[in-house]
Amino acid sequence: MKPTTIQAGKDPQALKTEQIALLICGILSSLLYVGTDILASMRWETYSWTAQNISELNAVGAPTRPLVISLFSIYTVLVTAFGLGVWAIGSQRRALRITGILLVGYALTGYVTGLFFPMPLREALAEGGPMHPIGTFVSSLFFLGAMWFGAAAHGKRFRLFSIAAILIIIIFGAWVSMDVPRMVAQLPTPWMGLKERVNIYAIMLWVLVLAINLLRAKKGPGSINGNAA
Repeated sequence: MKPTTIQAGKDPQALKTEQIALLICGILSSLLYVGTDILASMRWETYSWTAQNISELNAVGAPTRPLVISLFSIYTVLVTAFGLGVWAIGSQRRALRITGILLVGYALTGYVTGLFFPMPLREALAEGGPMHPIGTFVSSLFFLGAMWFGAAAHGKRFRLFSIAAILIIIIFGAWVSMDVPRMVAQLPTPWMGLKERVNIYAIMLWVLVLAINLLRAKKGPGSINGNAA
């Protein structure tokens, strides 16, 4: 009988190069989204970062729509790749595989909504159809589901972080929705943009932290059930 040999430094839990690349896409996606928001806001001279929401940067007739569409196309590819990466490394974790699928659903529904059902400019909101808010709502449900299942795949600190992020998203999302009637009525919404950005940036932060956690947890010996936060 041949003696069994163990190669030092080999960890069956370690990520493959392509898996690392897919997870890094999650980090890049959040950075790209925030960068797109800031860049587009700066390119539109009359746009108010605190009073107007992000969807207005992509609205029909907005001067920043071509830029936002092109950069958000890349964002969609990055989030989809990240979702596939989460799904791939979750072979023994059902919660992670569901998280990956929901992230892909979030990315695709959000992109389709922005590309085919964008909101009109504020002065034409009364004539706009209902598909943009419906698409945004469906995309949000996909992401909240991803957060719920993703939280279960890590330790206590990440679960607490996820719960806090979910509460922020729900509370600020509801708060923003209270400004919608004022926006449709062409009334001022002085803090609508800021409130929405707290909501959306919480999403970007959660994706970034999830990606870093998965990279750290799989970097060496151990499993994705570690207490990384």
